[in-house]
Amino acid sequence: MVILVIDVGGTHVKLRLSTEPEPRKFDSGAGFSAQQMVEGVLRETHDWSYDVVSIGYPGPVLHNRPVAEPANMGKGWVAFDFQQALSKPVKIINDAAMQALGSYDGGRMLFLGLGTGLGSALIAEGLLQPMELGHLPYRKGTFEDYVGLRGLKRLGTKKWRKRVFDVVERMIAALEVEYVVIGGGNVELLNELPPKCRKGDNANAFVGGVRLWDEGKPDPSGAMIIPPTKGAN
Repeated sequence: MVILVIDVGGTHVKLRLSTEPEPRKFDSGAGFSAQQMVEGVLRETHDWSYDVVSIGYPGPVLHNRPVAEPANMGKGWVAFDFQQALSKPVKIINDAAMQALGSYDGGRMLFLGLGTGLGSALIAEGLLQPMELGHLPYRKGTFEDYVGLRGLKRLGTKKWRKRVFDVVERMIAALEVEYVVIGGGNVELLNELPPKCRKGDNANAFVGGVRLWDEGKPDPSGAMIIPPTKGAN
């Protein structure tokens, strides 16, 4: 079974086949719609053949469907029929959860994605639970306002790094995790990592997209159960 993995981000949509080492991408951005995403995918993959599709979506997902519009893009995602538009079986998962799934080394892990916003997912002993920690209150706004792209532009790199350390420390204490994987494009701006953290790899989003089909099984809550002993590629 050949799997097309689509990682939808606030600035780019990245594509990769389970049989193809080189990814492809195209621009997204503010106002970007589900229809534009599908059109871009069909355009960029016209010479690829695949059987099923995994989509990492930048927002909450329940029972294989987005349940809220993305905070940093356009509207029309919740009601969109991705399976009909792509003419393939489709599994949809929160984008941070997909990267977490591909990064997991066992135990109790928090994944944080430093990108346009703040992605988050928790895996505890093989149970994957997508989260929306970025929208929780923090200081005079939310966590995302300080460690997402808006915070980086407003604070500058030096102060932004301090906020990242503070946010990570708070989340480790609150969620009692053994380790944190920090991913997303802006992790490269950290000159050092907070304690108990390791750097993620964006390629692990594609690993997670493949694992949706060969390992993941939903529990009644919509969370994903995965073997806790396999590490990331």
